[in-house]
Formats: sequence, C-alpha cells, structure tokens
Amino acid sequence: MATSTQNRHIHDSIHGAVEFGSHVWRIVDTKHFQRLRHIKQLGTSYYVWPGAAHNRFEHSLGTAYLSRQIILAIRSRQPELEITDRDVRCVELAGLCHDLGHGPWSHVWDTMYIPRALKGRKWAHEDASEMMFDDMVKKYELHDIVPPEDVEFIKALIAGDRQRCPAEKSFLFEIVANKRNGIDVDKFDYMARDVRATGDSSNLSLNRLIQTSARVIDGEICYNIKDADQIYELCHTRFKLHKTIYNHKTAKAIEHMLIDAVMAAEPFLKIAEQISIPDKYLHLTDNIMPRIQASTENELEEARKIFDRVTNRDLYRCVDYKVFSFDERPILEKEVTEEAVVAAAKSLAPGRFRFPPKDASNFPGFGSIDDDQEDAEDGPAIIDAERQAALTASDLVVTMSTMHYGMKNENPLNKISFYSKRNPNRSAHATSGDLSTLQPASFAEVLLRVYAKDAKDALLVQAGYRVLMKQVWERHPRDASGLLSPTLESSQPSSSGSDASIEAVPPSTQPATTENTRQSKRTFSKTRSFGGADEPDGLFNQFNTLAPALSGPRASTSPGRVTAARPRVSQGEDDWSTELAKHRADGSPETQPAPLFPVRGAESPKRPREDGDELDPVKKPRS
Repeated sequence: MATSTQNRHIHDSIHGAVEFGSHVWRIVDTKHFQRLRHIKQLGTSYYVWPGAAHNRFEHSLGTAYLSRQIILAIRSRQPELEITDRDVRCVELAGLCHDLGHGPWSHVWDTMYIPRALKGRKWAHEDASEMMFDDMVKKYELHDIVPPEDVEFIKALIAGDRQRCPAEKSFLFEIVANKRNGIDVDKFDYMARDVRATGDSSNLSLNRLIQTSARVIDGEICYNIKDADQIYELCHTRFKLHKTIYNHKTAKAIEHMLIDAVMAAEPFLKIAEQISIPDKYLHLTDNIMPRIQASTENELEEARKIFDRVTNRDLYRCVDYKVFSFDERPILEKEVTEEAVVAAAKSLAPGRFRFPPKDASNFPGFGSIDDDQEDAEDGPAIIDAERQAALTASDLVVTMSTMHYGMKNENPLNKISFYSKRNPNRSAHATSGDLSTLQPASFAEVLLRVYAKDAKDALLVQAGYRVLMKQVWERHPRDASGLLSPTLESSQPSSSGSDASIEAVPPSTQPATTENTRQSKRTFSKTRSFGGADEPDGLFNQFNTLAPALSGPRASTSPGRVTAARPRVSQGEDDWSTELAKHRADGSPETQPAPLFPVRGAESPKRPREDGDELDPVKKPRS
C-alpha cells in the first residue's frame, strides 16, 4: 500500500477548503474507510429527497475536521488545560472513524435489521466501528500513527465512555459523542449536511459555537449564555430533521421493504452472521440491493420481488398514523401490535363500502385505496372475505418512531452548562427565565404508523386498526392529573366484540372561524385521555382516511353489509347513525336517507338545503 506523507486538501460542500495531515489520509486510503462511500447518510430518505445523495464518507471527513477545530480552539483560549498534540490527534481520528461500523442504509441496519435477524442480541454500529478500527490498524500496520495505548483511547472517544479511560481528560469525551447532553461535533456536521442536502434552511451558527463559545469549566464543555438560543435551535433542528426527513412516511415504508427483502434472503446468504467478521463486513453496503437483484438463485426470488417493488415504487401503503405522547409508548408497544390489528380486522363483517365522488374537495381526508380500483361512478368496492380470512400479522407493519430534542423527554438545555462574559470560569444551568417561556411542555413524541403491504388489504387493515384503537382508548381512561391511567381495566363498557364500530369523521366543512370550531371537542381539557383524545375518534387521522370508514360488527346489522357514517358536528351527534343502524330482518334499512356519496344513476331524495350542509341527510329536530 502506498502511504501518504504529505498534507492534502479537499473542498467540502459544508466547510469549504479543508486540510488534513498525512495521518488522516493513511486511514482514509483504506478499504475500511472507502467502504463508507457506498452507504447513504440518510438511508432511504434518498428515495424522497434525490438531492440527499451524500454518504457516510464525507460526513466522517467533516466530523474529523470539526473535531480538530473545536479542540484547537479550546486549547488556544485555555492553555491551562494542557491539551497535547496527542489529544488533538486522537480526537480527530475518533471523529474520522466514528462511523466505520455503519451497515447498509445507515441506521436501518442496527435499529431494524439486526433486532429482527438476531433477536435478543444487543448490537450497535458503534460496536462495529470499534471492530473495524481494530482490524484496520492491524491489517494496514498503522501502529506508528495509532500506538496500542491510543487505540483504546480512540475507541473510548468514539463510544463517548470516559469510564474506559479514566486517566484521560474528561471533557475530551464530549467532543465526538457527548453522552451527557448530546451536543457534539457529530451532530454539528450531519445536521448542517442533511439540511443542505434536503433543501431546507437553518439559522445555525456552528462556527460561532466552535470558535468563540465552547469553553471547559469543571471538566465539562460549556457555552456562553448568549448562545443559548443557538443551542436550543440546534436541538430543535434535530427534532425537525427526525420529524420531517428521517421518519418520512415513504422513507419508513421503504425501510420496512428493504428489511423484509434482506430477511427473505437471510436463510440463504446468512447476512446477519457477517457483522462479527471484518473481512465480510467490508462488503456489506447499500450495494446489497443491486447484488441481490442481479442474482439468479431461486432462494433469492422473494427478496428480488420486494426489491423490484421498491424500484418500481410499488410501496407498502400507510393506512393510518397518529402522534402520541412519549409516556404512552409502553402502552402502544404492548397493545398495538400487528397481531392485535389482525384480530380486530377479522372481527369485521365483510361487505361493501362506497368511495367518495371524484371531486372530493370537501373531504380531503378521503381517497381511493388504489388508483386503478373502482371509483364512485363505477360502483361499490368490496372487502374480500377470503382476504380477510387469510390476513396475518406478516401482511402489515405497525411502526413507532420516537422523535425528541436529543435527550428523550428531557429538556436538553437542563443538561448544558453556561457561563457569562463577566464570569467565564463559573458555569450554571439556565432556568426558563434565563432563556424563554415559550418552550414545549414535552420534548419527545411517538409517531405511530400502520402500513398494509398489499394495497388490496389497505381498507381492511385500516378498519382493523381503528377498531383496535377504540378498544385501547376505552381501556385507558383519563386520570385527574391529565396523565395516562396505569390501569388496563376499563371503567367504561368496551367497544370490543359485537359492539365494536368504526366511523368516518371527515374534516368539518364549516369555515375555520365558526363558533363550532372554537368550541371543538378536540380542544385539550384539563384532564387528558389516551392519545390526547377526548373521544376514541380522536385517535384516527382525519387526513389519512382511505375511504369512508367502516362500521364494525353489530348485532343489528346483517352479515355482509357495511355502512358509512356521516360527519359529526361539534355541538353533538345527530341521529344519522341511528337511522343507519335500523334494519329490517332482511337487512334493508327502515328509512332511506340520502346517501353520503351518491352513485351514478341513483337519485337522492330532495330536501331543503342548509348552508355548508349540502351532503347532509335531513336532520330530525332535537328534543
């Protein structure tokens, strides 16, 4: 191998002209580091943001650059810390090598694939980074630039674990991977890089934080109180990136498809076993997808089909989603599972529903299951009883993503120390009055999504999920504090069994400034119920309805018949649902109200029109 003995320059899209010493280039010019050219930084988000084509390679270079910049800036301002050239070199190399262990599609590998393929095994990409670093130093004989005692130090810096090297300066462990408050140069670089690549905008002034603000007090890196807003913006940007980009609906669907494909190939390729073998892990990159697509083995046929679906944009269909509080995640993980959704879906009586008209502008939450399915003018669609009977947990995905400001549900600013211009050697935590009173009440939330793997199952899966959520809602009544009640016993009759029902609640057609809107039942009360919803319908996303939702099994409804309910009004529920529930013995309704969504050729009964209520049936006077 040719070794570099000179400094070299690159032009980085974020940091501009950057110079690295020969010790950096000797690591860069190895198979272990060059492998990062083939792993997308944003994984499947690249399918949504084509400009986000940057890889772990350039991010690692950027992190190494910022690592060197911040430690040199601190050394120049605080010579009393006695930061050595060895400290500078080790911190720089830790920043350079911190992502050596990332697998295909970045975090998809260690957060989704490994937990499924190797159940019960605790593994993170940082573990693989240390493994690959050891193997690289050994194979390329890098002990002249990384002595044995520095190898352990650099790996501890990558892990952010100061306990592994207690003799070293404690603040050095907060530069690359800060476990105390999450403010480190790894985030500085990937946030700036991801924001630029996705066309977003940011007011972050990272250079100010690094060059003039960062200061070591009592063994911790602190920041000037004048930069508290910048630190808060950094934390908020992290949350925003996770909310809008990393957990994008389509990106998450593709993640699950990629993992399903690799799992289908696992029995033949034994991919999971390769995470502990450096020579094989070298070749585990995003290229695993085209390699399998180009294969001809019969054992890989299922994996090829799923990968081809991704290529052809035939993706898993998101049928519903809802944002929950961070504290509700344990309940969701226990009760909202694929198996529970299937059980609820099988409790529905097969039957018919009607799509909305082609011009469904008054019902923005409604849309057809599939573009090539029948619409309103072509007649009713049907829930296939055979598909319903055959539905299994493997036909859908329930996924939960936790998004936060960097420290789960804690305010990260509570873990950051600040100093003032007049007291640069004394640090303290800032209070809300020192910063702003306009901070969120919670710093984390959980996004629950349900996907159907086949579009033909989308309505069935959605209906099953909504029946299940009604049952979950009733099992967790509100308590006096507004927090979730820990009991799993319902204080109200459950909507399970023959009484389970599911109704469409489209957005109100009234103007947003009406009194009804101001008195909306969705306003949070002093005591909050599960999901922040005062009624179980609040757990359904009105903007993600595939079609008029279905009523569940009812004792008074004949088998094979499914009806749609009209929108509710803010003042209370009218008698439309009651009319639909009245059936003769042969299953026909006793009354014939106007259909919610007219079908071609059918004439609706004439009735007086009311403003904003063109599609409503005739209302009965209230008692």
